[in-house]
Amino acid sequence: MIYIVIPCYNEQEVLQDSCRQLLGITETLGEEARLLFVDDGSSDQTWAVIRSLSEAHNEVLGLRLSHNVGHQRALWAGMEAAVELADAVISIDADLQDDIEVIPRMARDFREGADIVYGVRKGRREDSWFKRQTAQGFYRMMGAMGCQTVYNHADFRLLGKRALRALLSFPERNLFLRGLVPTLGFTERIEYYDRKPREAGTSKYPLTKMLSLALDGVTSFSVRPLRLISVTGLLFVLVALGACVWALVTYIESRSVPGWASLFISLWFVGGVLLCALGVTGEYISKIYTEVKRRPHYFLRERAGDWTHPI
Repeated sequence: MIYIVIPCYNEQEVLQDSCRQLLGITETLGEEARLLFVDDGSSDQTWAVIRSLSEAHNEVLGLRLSHNVGHQRALWAGMEAAVELADAVISIDADLQDDIEVIPRMARDFREGADIVYGVRKGRREDSWFKRQTAQGFYRMMGAMGCQTVYNHADFRLLGKRALRALLSFPERNLFLRGLVPTLGFTERIEYYDRKPREAGTSKYPLTKMLSLALDGVTSFSVRPLRLISVTGLLFVLVALGACVWALVTYIESRSVPGWASLFISLWFVGGVLLCALGVTGEYISKIYTEVKRRPHYFLRERAGDWTHPI
């Protein structure tokens, strides 16, 4: 039994066609499969479409969250619902820009013993120059910060039951699944594909959400920014000591000249560095604050489909 988990947020334009394509591809798997759509608090008719699809197809199930909690938590909700029902779970976005023809290859890799199969883009030729550069910069930054990620992999992947159970045992509330999954240590494989352009609707991941995801990734998996603050502070202490020596020498040689410009520049520069340091430290403190509250990832509002259907 394979469950395909599809997080949805305001995706009414694409759901009918996406469901049709996914049902078609599941017929080629050789195993029984189900589609699990997770409505992440959509404000359009997404849930109505999911409910109608579940009534028309026994293989379609739906979860409706009480409000919008974000892509990562919506995906988490779907995986939690499927973990005891499925032998493997495949996650994919509702717009199907990820190539669904890879799904049978993922299932084959799972049958051959892989616990985790990553869907990885071959390239980013269809992206704009800005998005391509920022995405590549993100992966380089994550590597520099010591976070293990799979280059050009988003959230299109297969997880076997034991890998999925291990993933769901992580207690943190600040979710960055692209960083969590590679830490599991199970048998992995990679399937490459060409990403397709979006056929309908608009992207639900604007620049602000991409930056937020990147920030979650860095602060959830690396303490290097904190160490960089310490190194920067030490560097400025050394610079200050050097400036003191220079001032003393010029005073002894009677060459000292009052320098208001240099004084103000120094104050502004050091003040800016201190504010940046406080900002980074505050970001980590906010993560700790979120974690210690232990609030639930989501609340389930309702379900759709036949959840009692025998497996």
